[in-house]
Amino acid sequence: MKIVKISVFQKDLPLSHPYWLSGGRLKFEVLDATFVKIETDAGILGWGEGTPWGHTYVPAHGPGIRAGIETMASAILGQDPRRLAHVERAMDLCLPGHFYAKAPIDLACWDIAGQAAGLPIADMLGGRDEEGTWIASSVSTGEPEYMLRIVESYRRRGYKAHSCKVGGDIEKDIARIRFLEENRLPGERFLYDVNRAWTRREASIVMNNVADLGITVEQPCETLDDIAALRKITSTPISVDESLVTLQDATRIARDGLAEVFGIKLNRVGGLTKAARMRDVALAHGMQIYVMATGGSVLADTEAAHLAQTIPQEFRLGTWACQDMLTIDMAPGQGARNVNGKLTVSDTPGHGIVPDDEMLGDPFAVYQ
Repeated sequence: MKIVKISVFQKDLPLSHPYWLSGGRLKFEVLDATFVKIETDAGILGWGEGTPWGHTYVPAHGPGIRAGIETMASAILGQDPRRLAHVERAMDLCLPGHFYAKAPIDLACWDIAGQAAGLPIADMLGGRDEEGTWIASSVSTGEPEYMLRIVESYRRRGYKAHSCKVGGDIEKDIARIRFLEENRLPGERFLYDVNRAWTRREASIVMNNVADLGITVEQPCETLDDIAALRKITSTPISVDESLVTLQDATRIARDGLAEVFGIKLNRVGGLTKAARMRDVALAHGMQIYVMATGGSVLADTEAAHLAQTIPQEFRLGTWACQDMLTIDMAPGQGARNVNGKLTVSDTPGHGIVPDDEMLGDPFAVYQ
């Protein structure tokens, strides 16, 4: 089997409400999504998606995905998509780094491999747990009462996990965290996501002030060096997200005890092939895991759900459903959807999603 055609589509995905993070310094209203269709000489085709969370959040942006695919297309064409490590190496040799540009290609190849084998991607990745994964809502930063109203809106949808954005004014952050913890219901899990907004001093002040609450803070500072310094003077559990990009990052975090939780973002790390290695590093070190898309449609959410369901339940903390924050649905009735606060993948071979042709429109580019 060989890849004979790559079609690239661009689509704007509007958010239902403006979204603020990193202490309110970053605002997002529309996501620039790239959908990729890979066709083979065996008549099997696969779909992938790459949707960065804007272009100011981390070093990734929509036009960069499309430029990266243009650069790599000649190296991808002619590859057997079932030989995922070969496709991965071809992309890495052709374009070092730029993992976010490789993620949609990787997903489309996993989709084809699963269809060819007659298995869902989760089973190709080692075997799926029948239990779905709790969805963590994404709560925009703001006044404590405003944030609680967002949490309550997700509770009505069955959500029991919530990723609450903090960062910026540390006195307000302490108040936000204490207020939300006071209003947390039994069985709920709150993650306080800073998105790198604190300095080392600010992080130590906030985390030591709320250490009695037993909370987990995600990405409190900019770099792994910052987190290593912070780890020595705080006891609050840490989840690493934006600084978890490469396998080398994963091994350092686990080996040096920089964090207790991995936050694996599939688009950031380059897709399922690379993410599965990070999963194994975490499990080998007894670390718990969140698996999420960086953003995007039901296709991106379903990819994350497939990897999440290969993680034993005691280590699987949650995933995300960005689809619930969008005003449009790119694949109505398909993929992993919120059911009582969980995403659960089906036994459909591959990921089982074909985006709506009319919504996609004409290709941005075609390579063959």
